[in-house]
Amino acid sequence: MKRVLVSGGAGFIGSHLCTRLIEEGNYVICLDNFFTGRKSNVEHLLKYKQFDLVEHDVINPFWTDVEEVYNLACPASPIHYQFDPIKTNKTAIFGTYHMLGLAKRNGAKMLQASTSEVYGDPISHPQREPDWGNVNPIGIRSCYDEGKRCAETLCMDYHRQHDVQVKIIRIFNTYGPKMLPDDGRVISNFVVQALKGDDITIYGDGNQTRSFQYVDDLIEGIMRMMKTEPDFTGPVNIGNPREFTMLQLAELVLKQTGSKSKIVFKPLPHDDPRQRRPDITLAKTKLDWEPCVPLEEGLTKVIDYFRNLFSV
Repeated sequence: MKRVLVSGGAGFIGSHLCTRLIEEGNYVICLDNFFTGRKSNVEHLLKYKQFDLVEHDVINPFWTDVEEVYNLACPASPIHYQFDPIKTNKTAIFGTYHMLGLAKRNGAKMLQASTSEVYGDPISHPQREPDWGNVNPIGIRSCYDEGKRCAETLCMDYHRQHDVQVKIIRIFNTYGPKMLPDDGRVISNFVVQALKGDDITIYGDGNQTRSFQYVDDLIEGIMRMMKTEPDFTGPVNIGNPREFTMLQLAELVLKQTGSKSKIVFKPLPHDDPRQRRPDITLAKTKLDWEPCVPLEEGLTKVIDYFRNLFSV
């Protein structure tokens, strides 16, 4: 039984990861400050003796004995990371610094949950790991984008200077049950608006693109990345290369919900990327991984989740 720590473990992605780690027989320490995480997301795990839920903010150090660290702590949707941009930056940078210190002290492996946002408004398409990105360092999104870029730098410096085994993944748009209905992400926005009969809001002309991976596919990629050879650090793109325009997504949500909502258009937010699609060649080669759940199937599960949530 391995002792593992998941920071941000009560969040949307973190709670799914904690469940998988428990199912595989690990002892899991789940850290969360409950800014975007919810105790209800991991309530089903509290019955296990090998699961500890600890309220803690990774801006502050945390010490324990662990063999693996999964650093997921950081608000990831614009509505949340722009709420307190200084705190977002501190979480991305100081939080990663403290988790790397924990890994160094324990001789543990650490997986860093980075993001496709490090590519900014991409110059090349699809996005490949060698791309350096095109990020506005003084924009309203930079607290998250640049915070995550600095976190990758810290990971590589700890790897080179202190021989810490680091694994960096760049997560592309992910969706699934346990998303917050008010997180501002496009799938939750569209589904919630459709179920409530509100107008579906598209920002811009609807031709900007995203690719969407179901959370189970992401968790599988995370698990495989952590098992790679010691000297392989990544970064590795983990995402679904199937690309949709926002208008296509809105029409699909309307079709699958049976909603009569209307689509309305509003101005595009500042620094919103025009395109987002991963090149997953490296993930296929190094992890033998690619996504399995098509958007149509995953959307059905998300729609059912929000329907049940609103009926309670």
